[in-house]
Amino acid sequence: MLVEKGEKPFRAKQIYEWLWTKNAHTFDEMTSISKELRNMLSDNFVINPISIEEHQKSSDGTIKNAVQLFDGNVVESVLIPTENRTTACVSSQVGCSLNCSFCATAKLKRMRNLSVAEIVDQVALIDRQSRSDFNRPLSNIVFMGMGEPLLNFANVVEAIRKITAPHPNGLGMSPKRITVSTSGIPKMIEKLADEDLRVGLALSLHTAIEKKRNEIMPFSDKFPLEDIIKSLQYWYQKTRSRITLEYIIWKDINDTQKDIEALIDFCKKVPVKVNLIEYNSIGDEHFQQAAPEVTNAYIQALEKNGIVVNVRRSRGKDIDAACGQLANKNKLNPIIN
Repeated sequence: MLVEKGEKPFRAKQIYEWLWTKNAHTFDEMTSISKELRNMLSDNFVINPISIEEHQKSSDGTIKNAVQLFDGNVVESVLIPTENRTTACVSSQVGCSLNCSFCATAKLKRMRNLSVAEIVDQVALIDRQSRSDFNRPLSNIVFMGMGEPLLNFANVVEAIRKITAPHPNGLGMSPKRITVSTSGIPKMIEKLADEDLRVGLALSLHTAIEKKRNEIMPFSDKFPLEDIIKSLQYWYQKTRSRITLEYIIWKDINDTQKDIEALIDFCKKVPVKVNLIEYNSIGDEHFQQAAPEVTNAYIQALEKNGIVVNVRRSRGKDIDAACGQLANKNKLNPIIN
């Protein structure tokens, strides 16, 4: 179209750079191209940028953004600062496709998948916040916000390619600093391995006992643990990247010796490390944080078996920005009753 309008082919590259590297939200921002061309683009095309509807900052420095999309839907993204890095927790769906009973996001109806641009825009937005609030660029990205990333597969993969593409074609971030978290869709885990993105993979496991997992994550009855193990083995075979298991310990749910032994057995079947995550309440009394001695029992047993284990303390709990708490309170997305 540009050539047909008498423009040089390199103009297309300039426009691409403005959109995907400089994250221009209007054609008027594209100052390296003529005003006539900017007017022509405005007459024929539309840019649908995201905008911050609400911005909250936790006492620990964590920032939560309620991000409004062009159609009025809202998702949440989080900037998590530590002494040495800043991490963006980004969303991939409006609501969620799954039904994990301990997660606030799962109570939201899935409205739609986010586009490639909406995902990249979240990262660019948080990078700007990191630079302005903490004087350093964004260092890490986790796809652990709203939604199941592997059920928006094509857009998430293309967004990662845009994020990791070198300047001027992308944001130039290292794929080794990106982690895709999934609740466990075996075929899609294998498909992700085939993409050769060089990103990390995290699995929300929470119990290695099939019956219990199906109770707290009802969708998982379609995805047996045996199939998940095979997909993780395939992932490691293709990528040589060790998987992170995300694991919350709840009182009277997965706090027994049998649960510990099941997790150890699972870990012996595929190269993993385990993150024991502090539980963040969503107001359901059925789910309560297990006693500290139970967490210590897990740690001792895992370490005794040569399994790397870390305890992750939640950030941003006072603004409902911690894992499992993203639910657009008082926002526009309908909640399933």
